[in-house]
Amino acid sequence: MIVLGIETSCDETSAALYSEQGLLAHAVHYQAVHEEYGGVVPEFASRAHMRTLIPTIRYVIRRAGLSFRDLGAVAVTYGPGLVGSLIVGLNVAKGLAVALRLPLVGINHIEGHIFANFLEEPFPELPGVCLVVSGGHTQLVLVRRLGDYRVLGRTRDDAAGEAFDKVARILGLGYPGGPAIEAAAAAGQENAVSFPRGLMENSYDFSFSGLKTAVLYYHRALSPQEREKRLADVAASFQKAVVDVLVAKALRACQEFGVRSLSVVGGVARNRRLRRALEELAAETGIPVFVPKPEFCTDNAAMIARAGFFHLLHGVRSDLRLAPAPSLNLDSRYLPTD
Repeated sequence: MIVLGIETSCDETSAALYSEQGLLAHAVHYQAVHEEYGGVVPEFASRAHMRTLIPTIRYVIRRAGLSFRDLGAVAVTYGPGLVGSLIVGLNVAKGLAVALRLPLVGINHIEGHIFANFLEEPFPELPGVCLVVSGGHTQLVLVRRLGDYRVLGRTRDDAAGEAFDKVARILGLGYPGGPAIEAAAAAGQENAVSFPRGLMENSYDFSFSGLKTAVLYYHRALSPQEREKRLADVAASFQKAVVDVLVAKALRACQEFGVRSLSVVGGVARNRRLRRALEELAAETGIPVFVPKPEFCTDNAAMIARAGFFHLLHGVRSDLRLAPAPSLNLDSRYLPTD
């Protein structure tokens, strides 16, 4: 069975093909239009999806040496995300399902990220803890088995990726903030400024608004000359503060629940400082740590196709009433109980 995956939850337009042989082809179209606005403009995002989704689907089918007749099912993100962007992906997926008489399955975007570590072997052993950390989401999830999740904690305000974007704007580094902060931090001393670590008590929830505000006040107190001189140190110190919180909470969850693995997924998982901290964690504790290839950390349809393939094999289907769910949660069981 060849599953076409479609991902349009935010500003990346992506399509992919997955089968028993693994990932056959995938492509992501990035929308550069948002850079000049310092963030994603929802109207621009949905219009760009309308222009590029069908060509992207055609491209991956052609790249795999297949035709539309070879497709066996369609998997599509239906939430969480920007409602206009989700509608575009859903409408195209439904149209293909009807025209080609294919089964349709809706995929939770957060669950899709969890499946990013199941695109290539070795796979994480379960039960495991998964840290989902991106521009719009920061969640700590207990993965009992694929399709069965318990959210241990989530952000109470800014997601980690959102904090990167906002701090980059404060420092005048541009958008997207994650790569900009990481590049600036490379020349800095990460212990130069003592920034706060939010919610480090027993809670598994996250809070980055206090850290963001601390950076803002520190930056405002500097003269223009000092701002330029200390830019790298501020970026590095902020980055380390975020990494410290993410790693500490993930480690505590692994120890409390006695899991077999730790997975870290989402766009922020591309960050090299975070990846280094995770390598150190694995070496010190013996906990197997899994992080996808950088191309599968950011939003992509490969993870959606992979999740769809799994659910279709377990008899999960969606009907044409499937609607966008911009605030969709992961607090549910996606498969029937045994």
